[in-house]
Amino acid sequence: MAKKLYVGNLAYSTSQEAVRELFAQAGDVADVALINDRDTGRPKGFGFVEMATEEGAQEAIRRFNGFTLDSRALTVNEARPREERSGGFGGGNRGPRDNRNGGGGRGRF
Repeated sequence: MAKKLYVGNLAYSTSQEAVRELFAQAGDVADVALINDRDTGRPKGFGFVEMATEEGAQEAIRRFNGFTLDSRALTVNEARPREERSGGFGGGNRGPRDNRNGGGGRGRF
C-alpha cells in the first residue's frame, strides 16, 4: 500500500525530478508533488512523495530525514492528513457597530 511522506526544507531550486531520483534509492516512487504558492507560482520549499510501499517509505525516512540536498537538510516524515480549513475569512474583531459583544445600550441605530 502506498504511503505519503512530507518533505520539508527543500531549496526553492530543487526540481521534482531531483526529489524523485533521490527517493527512488529507497524504493519505488509512486508520485512526487512539490508545492507552489497559488498566487505567485513560486515554490514554497516543501512537498510530498508517495512511496509505493510501507517499507520503502520507512527506508526513505531513515535515509533522508536530515539528508543534505541542494545545501539544505531535509525534513522527511509521514504526511499527516490535511486539516480542514474554513472557507471564510475567519472571525476576529467585527468593529464597534456589531452589538454581539454584550453590554446594554440601544443596539444599532
